[in-house]
Amino acid sequence: MLERIDAARILRRALAGGGEFAEIYFEDGAFTMVACEDGKIERLLAASDRGVGIRVIADLCTAYAYSNVLTEAALLELADTVSKGVRGRAFAAAIALGAPRIGAGYPILTRPGSVPLEEKVALVNRAERAARGFDPRVRQVGVSYRDAEVRVQVANSLGDFTDETRTATVFTVQAVARDGEVLQTGYEPLGGFSGLELFQQASPEELGLRAAGRAVMMLGARKSPAGVLPVVLSSEAGGTMVHEAIGHGLEADLVQAKTSVYAGRIGEQVASPLITVIDDATIPNARGSYSFDDEGTPAQRTVLVENGVLKGYISDRLSAMKGGWHSTGNGRRETYRTRPIARMSNTLIAPGESTPEEILKSVPSGLFVRKMGGGQVNTVTGDFVFEVSEGYLIENGTVGEPVRGATLTGNGPEVLKAISMVGNDLGFGIGTCGKDGQGVPVADAQPTLLIPGITVGGAA
Repeated sequence: MLERIDAARILRRALAGGGEFAEIYFEDGAFTMVACEDGKIERLLAASDRGVGIRVIADLCTAYAYSNVLTEAALLELADTVSKGVRGRAFAAAIALGAPRIGAGYPILTRPGSVPLEEKVALVNRAERAARGFDPRVRQVGVSYRDAEVRVQVANSLGDFTDETRTATVFTVQAVARDGEVLQTGYEPLGGFSGLELFQQASPEELGLRAAGRAVMMLGARKSPAGVLPVVLSSEAGGTMVHEAIGHGLEADLVQAKTSVYAGRIGEQVASPLITVIDDATIPNARGSYSFDDEGTPAQRTVLVENGVLKGYISDRLSAMKGGWHSTGNGRRETYRTRPIARMSNTLIAPGESTPEEILKSVPSGLFVRKMGGGQVNTVTGDFVFEVSEGYLIENGTVGEPVRGATLTGNGPEVLKAISMVGNDLGFGIGTCGKDGQGVPVADAQPTLLIPGITVGGAA
């Protein structure tokens, strides 16, 4: 779309009131959602949306406006609106856009748009039937299918022009089992920068059975012990620890607002020497991947913590301008209706040298966490609370009986410094990360980890 209009003219108009930088963001997407609750298709959506956002940065402040009217005249008017929201030095440089850089993306074998809606509904029904038929104690099942094919173009006053198409497919199953007064939930997600070939990794039936099996198994689990215990986090647990305990605290806008425990600590030891933390938007087909971020900056692999030492922060363009460094390619936005902010992409703790078996055998007694649930963190202090959705006692270095109702409570920097063994494996989790009212797709990963002592909350 931007190649068919005089984007440079619109950018100059946006900078008429002053400013150091201007940008046009165009988005054209097709979306499908199918949701099933208790055997009925409750929500069915096949929609498209397209629009443009224009941003000006002046004196490190932002003016932003958007519209879904895409004529050149309408965009010039939108640029006038934005220019009235800023004051500053006039933009002196000439604006000349070259040919767009095209995002390489990843091979998509089965485009969502090529699959009839009826087949997507059938995928949801297959998972629902499998989960509900697993055990009569499964009382509720919810299944959700979502896909998106979105073209994103970004042009800015520095002459950058990028063009990328992003394809995403996500499938989730949640099962609730009941036995008397005991209710337990099992949840199983699958998703990525992928088409419907995603289901080559696991069929809808497999996902439904995993969710139902987890819920039913936890019905018979004893209540978790409480106290300070050794905890082994399996690589299957997903990346809740890295995402919540440190990831958000390394987003540069929070650091600059002094609302992060990691502010002003570049070069300091903030984790165990065994810990290296990376944000990598270039991982093939991962849910948080892209070729260019939502500001047109190329995707990057950024080492944030290396051997326990803090090396840097996750930056968008604005926070990089404030800090006097380069963007790390983490400027992301939910849609054209929202301005970009510093966000994680795919964040992981790098694998170490110990095998998962060695880690488990080193613990005579403790808690083994196979799956994490939700969590929350206070980025100012680093304090966090995480739920454990699937946990087991560790008995003489082996996985013992399941336990329910466990939570992990601690302080991110303190726990990361305490980690004493890091596995040579790596397991991914997926999610939609919320910040400032915006949600963006992310993935998180970690190897098996040993925390020698952390506060476990439980009912026993």
